[in-house]
Amino acid sequence: QVQVEESGGGLVQPGGSLSLSCTVSGTRFRLTAMSWHRQAPGKERELVAGAIDGGIVRYAESVKGRFTISRDNAKNTASLQMSSLKPEDTAVYYCRGVVGSNDFWGQGIQVTVSS
Repeated sequence: QVQVEESGGGLVQPGGSLSLSCTVSGTRFRLTAMSWHRQAPGKERELVAGAIDGGIVRYAESVKGRFTISRDNAKNTASLQMSSLKPEDTAVYYCRGVVGSNDFWGQGIQVTVSS
């Protein structure tokens, strides 16, 4: 059974930094893509950053220049380095892993940006 586990969330002050980590286990296949998404209260889930095979990386406009996604293809792990955090970055962050036509989601982890 494939499991997706996120870690690293928490409370941070505006302007601060936080790092999220994601590990996908339970599959013998290499992931073709990993991405981070977030959902704020009352809003739809949105893509934050994604990394697919071939070194292609994509970011939401709102986080460009502040967030960096990295991926270890061999270990099926990904991280999201977040800096210059703003209150509007407050949300539940979800990790997603893609294997072929199947995708797997983590339970989500809370990130709160507040003074």
